[in-house]
Amino acid sequence: MKSKSCCNPWAAGAIRAIRRAAWLAAVVLVCWTLVPEGVRAADAPQWMHALVNAPLPPRDEKTDAVMLYYEEILNVQSNGKIKSIERRAYKILRPGGRERGTIYASYDSETRITAIHGWCIPAQGKDYEVKDKDVLETALFGVSNGELATDLRTKILKIPAADPGNIVGYEIQHEDRPYILQDEWGFQEEDPVREARYTLQLPAGWEYKTAFLNYPEVKATSAGNNQWQWVVNNVEAIRPEGDMPPWRAVAGQMIVSFFPPGGGQAKGFGNWNDMALWEAGLVRGRRESSPEIKQKVAALTASETSTTRKMAVLGKFVQDDIRYVAIELGIGGWQPHAAHDIFSHHFGDCKDKATLMSAMLKEIGIDSYYVVVNTRRGAVNANTPAVNWFNHVILAIKLPEGTGDGDLKAVLQHKTLGRLLIFDPTDEMTPFGYLRGALQSNFGLLVTDSGGELIELPKLAASMNGTRRTAKLTLTPTGTLTGDVTEVRLGDPAAHQRYALRSAASDKDKIKPIENVLAESLPNYRLTQASVTNLVHNEQPFGWNYSLVVDNYAKTAGNLLLVRPRVLGSRSSALLETKEPRKFPVEFTGPSLDSDTFEITLPAGYEVSDLPPAVDVDYDFASYHSKTEASGNTLKYTRKLEVKELTVPLAQVDTLKKFYRIIASDERNTAVLQPKSH
Repeated sequence: MKSKSCCNPWAAGAIRAIRRAAWLAAVVLVCWTLVPEGVRAADAPQWMHALVNAPLPPRDEKTDAVMLYYEEILNVQSNGKIKSIERRAYKILRPGGRERGTIYASYDSETRITAIHGWCIPAQGKDYEVKDKDVLETALFGVSNGELATDLRTKILKIPAADPGNIVGYEIQHEDRPYILQDEWGFQEEDPVREARYTLQLPAGWEYKTAFLNYPEVKATSAGNNQWQWVVNNVEAIRPEGDMPPWRAVAGQMIVSFFPPGGGQAKGFGNWNDMALWEAGLVRGRRESSPEIKQKVAALTASETSTTRKMAVLGKFVQDDIRYVAIELGIGGWQPHAAHDIFSHHFGDCKDKATLMSAMLKEIGIDSYYVVVNTRRGAVNANTPAVNWFNHVILAIKLPEGTGDGDLKAVLQHKTLGRLLIFDPTDEMTPFGYLRGALQSNFGLLVTDSGGELIELPKLAASMNGTRRTAKLTLTPTGTLTGDVTEVRLGDPAAHQRYALRSAASDKDKIKPIENVLAESLPNYRLTQASVTNLVHNEQPFGWNYSLVVDNYAKTAGNLLLVRPRVLGSRSSALLETKEPRKFPVEFTGPSLDSDTFEITLPAGYEVSDLPPAVDVDYDFASYHSKTEASGNTLKYTRKLEVKELTVPLAQVDTLKKFYRIIASDERNTAVLQPKSH
């Protein structure tokens, strides 16, 4: 099972997490929509027929399908292998539910699918069956994500007649040889669930430990002989919402770990220290240096006099010169390559980059520690049990005594290790000393040789992240607006722009992002000049400088001119303008501070008659301040929007909606200009 690839959008770690890679396999189905030739009339199994007249779980009129039955049966062998059966059955209610008739079964070198069957019980007529020989099999390569080699594959089976009114179901049998004796039972989905069962059979003398997340604990019933079963009924659906927390932070699930008597080479995690010890074992000996690494470190740091600068140049080398390539075969999905191999090949994935960086830091006398994280903040939090839901590896660099913070912003104070700088050697768009928003206030597992613990990563000041826009403009008596705009982007906005523009083939391509921003606010704009600053210098703020002409910007009303002081850029959002009540908190990307300053020189012969009111709104999660003022022949508009907290709890969502509406109203406000009286 592969868990560490930085570009994997899921966090593996449970025994069957790889089977849920449906979004990758779906690409194959674009050209595979016909009913398989092997479809035959055959009776569906009794467990499916028992569902034909079963009552449906609670649902609304927009529900495309309901899950009538979901069963997981795990049989753990004394040698650590696991045999399992997965059964699911859906009733299709609307055309959008037809996709439930496509089965995805993913596996790797440690997993074997021994049987796969699918059936359809139509509302009228005979049952249909498809099975192993009807399967389409494909390798899962994330080429765009730098994945060069993987043993992850997917079997795809399409059940015919997955139409409204029909029942479709399947059974998959697996044999697993996991590195970690831990499983995840995710019983809450986007469809309502009528009944879900989990059965666990353990060898004599084995023990288990469970933890329920986002759902009340369910007590197991014992069938004797170390067999246990959990059952849930009428589990409500989760309907995705914009900017909601990650799935693992909201969906009901059970984590179960297995423990053989007397320990053993493979076991589940009883706590975070257990997992850290397992991680430490994977990397032991991998950070050993080589003559070539020593020589490179000496060459890179020769001209630097401070320890901070030496660390920075090593970080930039690993970020920029070591190409991101993932080779995930067998244990390689978890374990980094040796530092000397990474250096000689000049490529590696996130755990490889962290390994090489750690080895190079050691050459200048700096200790560092692995930190494994999930790139979706909230997937792992302070209350999460020890489970490998991580998909990325970064470093905690121990800062020597006397090292000034300076440009080192992502620093935390550890109770025993002292000051630690959190650094992502894979993130080539974020300079040394900083941390992108998705990792701030996130939780990661700090790994040392003697164990580790879950730590909260630092949150940077809002002023480190955002867009600062200033403009000096002139308005003509006919309503045409002309002038110059300067934008400075810091943190994530700068990184996003650099990433978007690095494949730009021409100057015209480079200005498309600005054209998109202008088009949202100014339908009649024309760019007369545009340039980019600090495109490749990540340690400097990214910038735009451009000049524009906007016809008919000011609207006439008799002899008056109506002018919108907020010239461009929108900070409001329609995210919460929905008919259905919000169910989940709202997540911001990171702390930020955005500002606009627009100065408009008034047309000759005009003066200000009326100004919009100032706006001052300050909540726990964010604040917004704007002001429009007149001075001589200049109309000046200033505003600041600060995001202070990264999560808006459900109880404050209505306040956030009000906040966005206040901003939207301010953005629409106009100033009134009138001819000067003589």
